[in-house]
Amino acid sequence: MNEAPRESLPHDDHLQATRAYYDEFAARYEDRRDGRDTSGYHDLVDDLEIDFLRRFGEGRDVLEVGCGTGLLLRRIADFTRTARGVDLSPGMLEKARARGLDVTVGSATDLPFPDASFDVACAFKVLPHVRELERAIAEMVRVVRPGGTILAELYNPVSLRGLVKRFLPAGAISARTKEDAVYTRFVSPWGAHRLFPAGVRVRASRGVRIVTPAAAMMRVPLVRGALVQAERALCDSPLRHLGGFWIVALEKL
Repeated sequence: MNEAPRESLPHDDHLQATRAYYDEFAARYEDRRDGRDTSGYHDLVDDLEIDFLRRFGEGRDVLEVGCGTGLLLRRIADFTRTARGVDLSPGMLEKARARGLDVTVGSATDLPFPDASFDVACAFKVLPHVRELERAIAEMVRVVRPGGTILAELYNPVSLRGLVKRFLPAGAISARTKEDAVYTRFVSPWGAHRLFPAGVRVRASRGVRIVTPAAAMMRVPLVRGALVQAERALCDSPLRHLGGFWIVALEKL
């Protein structure tokens, strides 16, 4: 899969298009999340992300970039000293505020926080939809204190999920819009270092959705149990670099 972006929009148009996409997606975003889908696919992905974050963020000040409706941020608040969120979509944040969460409208490429404000900045399923990806990661580094951690989740082309996204039709987020309406960029774990600014080092990484070819496979009871067990066992193994969602933990020096 080509690792270049699939679109090339002017910066302002890109932000407006992304905001409109997620404002529309907000109405259905939680339909299969937070225990609402018996397959448990999205909940497994969320669990593996949160478990990895807890390793670096427990008892600390954490920022979630692209917090959406606050499903993860709500869980993050349970084990951190402070948990704040920022998102481009007012439609998504309306639901996050209804949960009583501390959230702000803002862009990942221009975070509305001073330097060194947090111990950890994390972003899940967000950065691949940011055209200026390098700038977004640099912004996350900027707002983290020295010695802190940046968790950046990327979409991996060298994965079963990457193959599915390449060859199968895009899914729908509403009656009129499909997933391919939003800008998406795939970056392999082996090429990700080119995105990182000076002054950071790779501390750890985790792969999510390594052996699950499609979310629908988890609707088969016997298959679901085997996939869940395998995903949990392999997420920190050498096979983590084959995860459809690859999370890298960067330490700010």
